[in-house]
Amino acid sequence: MRHPYIISACIAGAVLVSGCAEQDPSDEETVERAFQDVNVVDESDLSDVMLTVADPNEAISYFQRTLRSDPTRIDLRRGLATSYVRARRFTEAAVAWKAVVALPNSGPGDNVAYADALIRSGDWATAETVLDKVPPTYETFERYKLEAMVADANKEWKKADSFYEIAVGLTTKSAGVFNNWGYSKLSRGDYKGAEQLFGEAIKQDSTLFTAKNNLVLARAAQRRYTLPVVPMEQTERAQLLHTMALSAIKQGDVATGKSLLHDAIETHPQHFEAAVRALEALNQSG
Repeated sequence: MRHPYIISACIAGAVLVSGCAEQDPSDEETVERAFQDVNVVDESDLSDVMLTVADPNEAISYFQRTLRSDPTRIDLRRGLATSYVRARRFTEAAVAWKAVVALPNSGPGDNVAYADALIRSGDWATAETVLDKVPPTYETFERYKLEAMVADANKEWKKADSFYEIAVGLTTKSAGVFNNWGYSKLSRGDYKGAEQLFGEAIKQDSTLFTAKNNLVLARAAQRRYTLPVVPMEQTERAQLLHTMALSAIKQGDVATGKSLLHDAIETHPQHFEAAVRALEALNQSG
């Protein structure tokens, strides 16, 4: 672990001692450079902290304050843009990343980050334009994940499948990609394909409840009203039964839906308000 304050104190002590005698101008320059080096190290450490463990809104204030003294520092502008994303202030994040890509020393990764912020803020058209500027030789997981999402939004299914497949091959943490890809298949009505992809997502991350819920939706769309054999806690089991019940009711299988709601209420370790309300509404409607 570095101790920047001790280093600074030692350098400051050296300045005081040297002040007792006549200084060589070259010595003064050496000391000044030493101070600058320490400041750079300290600032780099602080920036890392701001981007990882600090409150994102605190980080935003820090980067805004630091940028006032040097607005062309691309690392600080990246830090500000990243902090806006961490704070879920996506419109401001898009503006901040736009400022980054406008700098002459920005790279393709900055355009990908800009596109990501645009998608998060709902500006899909601009995101597509920005991604088109990324050279084909820049092959990263983030780039292809976003390309797949844009293709999905445009209903360009073949392109989406191709991009999802590439993205899966570029990461060791593919559960989220498989889940997104499965949801894409679900939205197209390819329920068997979706079921397979949600299963892959759960194999990669057995804690991913979103994929479990989507898997139940894919099975229910095929009128398969039994829970899949996947790891699940008791509360999750109750929630999945509730999802299946609502899907059955939506498809007109009301008696099955009622039975599944009863199961969900009995399975939940606590009072399951949402399932109780749904069952009461069904009973009142006849």
